[in-house]
Order: sequence, then structure tokens, then C-alpha cells
Amino acid sequence: MEDLLILVDENDKEIGALEKMPVHEKGLLHRAFSIFVFNSADELLLQQRADGKYHSEGLWTNTCCSHPRQGEVVDDAVQRRLQEEMGMKCELQFQFSFIYRYQFPNGLTEHELDHVYFGRSDRPPHPNKEEVQDWKYISVDRLAKDLELFPERYSPWLKVCFPQVLQQL
Repeated sequence: MEDLLILVDENDKEIGALEKMPVHEKGLLHRAFSIFVFNSADELLLQQRADGKYHSEGLWTNTCCSHPRQGEVVDDAVQRRLQEEMGMKCELQFQFSFIYRYQFPNGLTEHELDHVYFGRSDRPPHPNKEEVQDWKYISVDRLAKDLELFPERYSPWLKVCFPQVLQQL
């Protein structure tokens, strides 16, 4: 059974729940999170989304991103999903939230109130191949240049969020 996404207003107040596809077909605002894990060299762990994902397949993005389950505290959801998606654990700290909306060429719309968490780890990930096809560490300076030169290689939410990530470092 598919987890329901939590529908929210602009203040992150829960207003309902619905299956993933109808939420993205209608472009409804829902709760999400993004995780940025850095190593001791201050490089960011990126993942390349697996082929076959319902959108943004094959694109590079932040370490992990997903949605909390109904009744699940976001602080718990980030730990659960980092383990499920990247096969790793580390301490994560909330940094900031933002709202973005992006319509994909396939007609789906991502409209998220995204909670951003940072973590630190030098342990290599062991990603779930159904979610992640590749991973790498990259310096934030190199990533900033690459986002400018090759934006088509990256997820829409990373492009929106990354300037705010840089302000927190």
C-alpha cells in the first residue's frame, strides 16, 4: 500500500492527505524534506536518481529527498529515508524550509514545502538501486559552477534550494 502524502498550507499546517500520483497530477502543496550530507572535506554527497523514477530520472540531486508519512515527525522521517534510500545513518539537523513549484514536461507538478536538513559523514553510502543509480562527493564550489554550466543535469529542487544551502554554510 502506498504512503499518503501530507497536504499542507503555506504555514505547514496539515490540511489533508492523498496518494502520490494525484498530488503530483494536481500540483497540490505537500510536505517534503531534502537532506544534504557533507564529508569532512566539506564535499556534498550527491545522488543520481534511478532510471524509472516517475520524474527527474537520471538527474543529479542532493543526498536524499522524500516525504514524511502521515503521523510521522519530519525529524524521524529524514532518518528513516536516509537509511532506506542511501543505506547510511548520520546525525541530521534542520536548517530551513522553502516552498517551490515546478511543472515537468510529463505534466506532473512538484509543489512542495520542503524542510532542509544537513548532516556530516565520511562513511560511504550503500544506496538502494531502485532509487539511486550513482553517487559522488563534490565540492560546493564545483557544484555551483556545474549548476550554472549544465543545469539540465540537476533536479529542479536542487537548483532552487542550493543558493540557500550556500548561505547556511
